[in-house]
Amino acid sequence: MPENCSEVRDSRGRESAGAAFFDVDGTLVSTHIVHQYLFIRKTLANRHGGALSAALYSVWLAAFYVRCLTYLYLDRVSRTRMNIVFYRNYRGLVGEHVRGAVDACFEQVLLPHLYPQAERCIRDHLQAGRRVVLVTGSIDFIISPLVRHFANHGRGARVDLIARTLVDEGGRLTGDLDGPPIGEEEKARAIERYVRSEKIDLSASYAYGDSIADLPMLELVGHPNVVNADRALAKNAGARGWPCHSWQHAGSGT
Repeated sequence: MPENCSEVRDSRGRESAGAAFFDVDGTLVSTHIVHQYLFIRKTLANRHGGALSAALYSVWLAAFYVRCLTYLYLDRVSRTRMNIVFYRNYRGLVGEHVRGAVDACFEQVLLPHLYPQAERCIRDHLQAGRRVVLVTGSIDFIISPLVRHFANHGRGARVDLIARTLVDEGGRLTGDLDGPPIGEEEKARAIERYVRSEKIDLSASYAYGDSIADLPMLELVGHPNVVNADRALAKNAGARGWPCHSWQHAGSGT
């Protein structure tokens, strides 16, 4: 495998068993839960609100950008806290309408921002016989089309998803998650529950993350990798000698 994706073999030259765990936002795609939400809100305004709602969307958007300063601050303090506060934006939206926008979100937001190196890395792991597991703070039904996309890389490819969903009561979303956000220590706990259930060898497994919030996940596996790391994660990775990758879009300088 090239720089995109590290390779490991056992003492007899065979590929080792295990799984490959991937963070999503910032690691596989150059987007964030904010981009997903904004696309869905605009889609709902266009599909279900008529001309008045489409006009009001511009006013709403200006106010939302002001609130993003709060989300940026919270993200620096705690990714988990940021997710709890941010997902309250979905409160009151019709669940069926939101779920009806996710395929378009995949086609227009996630897929165009998928790193080519990430796609090749996942394909390499699947071809080596490892299952791939996306572990994300994003909402499960928003990321599910991406899971199906990767599963199409090969017959029998196993691609799983560890994520929360939004609570739906009476057809409307409450803005609450169905459990603790999948981030920081909870991301590691969720993986530990998964590997116990699936009998996966963590020492033979890989993990890929971009943020210091991914550190607990990276510390679990035998083969941690950092991708486009933030400053704090890059410092940790350098001190531990972890492989560091710079994944880019074609023609991108970042």
